[in-house]
Amino acid sequence: MAKLCLIRHGESLWNEENRFTGWTDVPLTEKGRREASLAGEMLKKEGIRFDVAYTSVLSRAIETLEICLRALGQNPPIIKDFHLNERHYGDLQGLNKAETAKRYGEDQVKLWRRSYDVKPPNGESLKDTQARTVPFFENCILPDLKMGKNVLVSAHGNSLRSIVMFLEHISEQDIPLLEIPTGLPILYDVDEEGRILSKKELHPEPEQSSGHA
Repeated sequence: MAKLCLIRHGESLWNEENRFTGWTDVPLTEKGRREASLAGEMLKKEGIRFDVAYTSVLSRAIETLEICLRALGQNPPIIKDFHLNERHYGDLQGLNKAETAKRYGEDQVKLWRRSYDVKPPNGESLKDTQARTVPFFENCILPDLKMGKNVLVSAHGNSLRSIVMFLEHISEQDIPLLEIPTGLPILYDVDEEGRILSKKELHPEPEQSSGHA
């Protein structure tokens, strides 16, 4: 049995500024770096040794992976591939989400952001994103898992949503409800046939009470 860990990158500068990011190469914030380090600490408690790691070619995912691995004290081979990039938001990239909602209407922006097959102007829908992420997963990541290798994937909200939709057989109607928070690892147990046996979402332990009323 192998372990698959999916991590959405830590908070980026444009996450903080509430902008559509897409393929724009935006760095992590300090909060995002802390989230990445905490992800590594949470995984360290799970006692998993990763045999290989995958990331997109965007720096926020690469840095998240590097920080996470440092916290883990591990140095597996890293494979960078654009197929794991965030969905391309086209004309929306760089725009403030709240201002865009005022301009186009909240319902339209919600469709662009959350639906399966509605694409923003000159951008990708989740369906388009899945058309590149899932074949990459099946051709590159899944064979590692079938060989019993533990795999760590650092990517993006929508590239991971598209993969999770495939792994968990989530319907087009239900996928708008799926949220993947920044910096929180999702762990799957995968058998030798590539089937998902179980899922575990890691969360930081609550801070200890100081004892004061």
